[in-house]
Amino acid sequence: MKQIDRSICAVVPAAGRGSRLGLNQPKILAPLGYGRSILSVLCRKLLVVADHVNLIVSPDGYDPISEVVEREGFDDQVTLSIQPEPSGMGDAIFRGYPVWSRARSALIVWGDQVFVSLATLRRACALHAGDDRTVVIPVVAMSQPYVEYIFDAERLIAVKQSREGDSCSPGGYSDIGTFVLSVADLHERWESYRRSPEVGGATGEINFLPFLPYLSASRWDVRRFVIDDEREARGINTAQDLAFFQSIMSESNSLEGLGSR
Repeated sequence: MKQIDRSICAVVPAAGRGSRLGLNQPKILAPLGYGRSILSVLCRKLLVVADHVNLIVSPDGYDPISEVVEREGFDDQVTLSIQPEPSGMGDAIFRGYPVWSRARSALIVWGDQVFVSLATLRRACALHAGDDRTVVIPVVAMSQPYVEYIFDAERLIAVKQSREGDSCSPGGYSDIGTFVLSVADLHERWESYRRSPEVGGATGEINFLPFLPYLSASRWDVRRFVIDDEREARGINTAQDLAFFQSIMSESNSLEGLGSR
């Protein structure tokens, strides 16, 4: 297993199979037009701010994603790790621990957050600054948030999730599927969290997002900043989402058209 001894390693959970998009291939290979896929757009943006990208893939997705990584010329900058079963984002992220454990910071971006901007990525990494025991979360006020972050002053005390049956408040702050976390002590905190996790009431999964208030309660510094564009929070979860981003790509025919300002 290749290990990365650098400053920032981007970690991208990308084990989605693309079935909800009507695709017979991993979601991250979904075409956006002009020969670009989610993978190619996302990796190019992440490699502006990160030294390396670790993609977490399913066993079935390993070979086709490897082929695209090689064809795109990412061989030296992108490593694949396997999540054997789809048991949650937290499990996916830590499947890559042998790769990103020697980085100072982990820049975690969901594998369908194609519209997260370079400006946001740069600001998040700069705000983290490689500090110990620190989490950075870009947030955006949403008219109908799918996830809602609850703060008490500077402490993150809860994360509500619609997928787990929680009721989120209109105008509440949601994430954009992007987080920067210190690597030192992170694995130990995760193992401690897993021993008494907050199990999702609807999914039964050990979710990653409640791990963030757990870190805050463990005296980690949680830093947030607010962005203005709700589109940065929009992932590609449906065929309609995919068509939306394909239309943006068609209009701009450029990386800038997909949140790269």
